[in-house]
Amino acid sequence: MLSEAVVLLCLLGVVAAASAQDTAAAATGGRFVCNAIPPGAEPGCGYAAMGNRLQVSGPVEDELRNTIIRLRETILQQKETIVSQQGTIKELNSKLARCEAAADDSVPPAGKSRGHGSRRKELGKNTMGDLPRDPGETINQLGKTMQSLKGRLESLEQQSLQLPGANASAGGVPALSPLPPHLRELLGQRLGLLEMQLLRKVAELEEEKSRLYNETAAHRQRTDNALNSLLERIAELEKNNNAFKSPEDFKVSLSLRTNYLYGRIKKSLPEMYAFTVCMWLKSGASPGIGTPFSYGVPGQANEIVLIEWGNNPIELLVNDKVAQLPLSVSDGRWHHICITWTTRDGFWEAYQDGERLGTGDNLAPWHPIKSGGVIVLGQEQDIVGGRFDATQAFVGELSQFNMWDRVLRPADIAGLANCSAYMPGNVVPWIDANVEVFGGATKAPLEICEDRAFES
Repeated sequence: MLSEAVVLLCLLGVVAAASAQDTAAAATGGRFVCNAIPPGAEPGCGYAAMGNRLQVSGPVEDELRNTIIRLRETILQQKETIVSQQGTIKELNSKLARCEAAADDSVPPAGKSRGHGSRRKELGKNTMGDLPRDPGETINQLGKTMQSLKGRLESLEQQSLQLPGANASAGGVPALSPLPPHLRELLGQRLGLLEMQLLRKVAELEEEKSRLYNETAAHRQRTDNALNSLLERIAELEKNNNAFKSPEDFKVSLSLRTNYLYGRIKKSLPEMYAFTVCMWLKSGASPGIGTPFSYGVPGQANEIVLIEWGNNPIELLVNDKVAQLPLSVSDGRWHHICITWTTRDGFWEAYQDGERLGTGDNLAPWHPIKSGGVIVLGQEQDIVGGRFDATQAFVGELSQFNMWDRVLRPADIAGLANCSAYMPGNVVPWIDANVEVFGGATKAPLEICEDRAFES
């Protein structure tokens, strides 16, 4: 169209030029005169030799000039239309290329089918994206992703996604045809695979969430139990503890040899196959210091007894069987004593002030210490918890009575004796809330290591 207009314009220019030359020739006596055309001047318009434009007139020239002007306007309009159509053609070509690329990805080539390896590769791709750490947020995001995919498929179906066809419209723009059924089926299959992946991931996350909840609940229960135990221990330490700097810094004083002054340990013993008993004693009574402690159970009042009665040496009784201990603590000074025993061969050890002074065996061998009894400080029991004999009562002061269900090492016992170690008993710890006094026995503050250092 543009080329035809240019040719017509050139022809009209030639005619106009010929007419002007004829006029000029007539004016000059039949000779043609060639003049230079200034830059930007229209061809076919006459100019004088000095550059002045010739004024030509006549119906033919006016008609030609009007025709040229109309043709120029037509050419400009056609040019604008062509530029607009070129932009449209580029946009359609871009869309066509994207549609062809999508079709090539979805439809396998003729004579070839996708192998199981490629399908496995597609199924193995991570289409889930990065998942948040919280399972609840992950499940919500997966649900949103699934709804988005379904919405996109419905949108494609509603808008009848179109691919380029073979026919062309009258305007030169390719006509668009509906999406073929096999492509719809492929899209449906791929969406189904995505949905299966989403459901599997949701099931895994739900299972993990349930497992984490169970573990968290169990951990919370253990934590609550530990906290409750600590709170109970704190309550025990705070109860009736206003007089002492620390719950273990006190002593029990038994100043008279009677059958009604005594102390009692609130805690009972479990069944044991070994034990260690340690305490601080201060007594100057004579003859004999009496019974620092006794443990009686139903059917056996002398399950464990430490006693110095009359002129006899200190004795250890286990299940009413006796072993004499080479200890001497009746000088009115503080002494640290420890007794160990194990049911294996009835082996025992006796320590005074951190030093082992005697050992022996065959003391109630293979006999387990029975549980459910009562520990009394300062009296020997003839029945469980009572029927005391004043001649066997302890006279003096005692502190730091601790018991373990195992045999302590010599180094541990030495550390307790020289105040370089603090090891409360795991069966019976010496704390204020764990000791009761009766009959005029008293509890008073005592920092044993400082008091012992003052004595020396």
